[in-house]
Amino acid sequence: MRIFKVEKPASIEQIKQITSLMMEQMNSLSINMTEESLLKTVEKALKADSGAEFFVAEKEGKIVGGAFLNTGIGLDKGGAYVWLNDLYVRKDYRRQGIARKLLLKVLYWAELEEFKGIELETGINNAATKRLYNSLGFYDIVSKRYGRTLT
Repeated sequence: MRIFKVEKPASIEQIKQITSLMMEQMNSLSINMTEESLLKTVEKALKADSGAEFFVAEKEGKIVGGAFLNTGIGLDKGGAYVWLNDLYVRKDYRRQGIARKLLLKVLYWAELEEFKGIELETGINNAATKRLYNSLGFYDIVSKRYGRTLT
């Protein structure tokens, strides 16, 4: 298995495989999204001038897991930080340490790039994911996140 950051601009094949992977995640979360809409988003994220990054786990030429993140500047962080939007492994490949390896690769990259921190959000009932994050030094931040969709 190979874990790597997708180079930008990404190839058409990588974009298609990442879209397929993330579509599986959207469906598992019951998020109503078309594959066409997701494809356009992945294409935008993997353009050279994007602040987004994808790290993937590839096994036998197939992308089986991925981490999607955005970079930003935080006043409270004193500089650049990473927001981990998504961490997902295909169901048939779970319980093999792939999510941990992806997250370790993201942490290593973020340290090399001198980011000040990494934040993420997970469901309150997702015990397995919480254990993973806690085992890698993440801690709970008490807050309530708000959002609004714009057209």
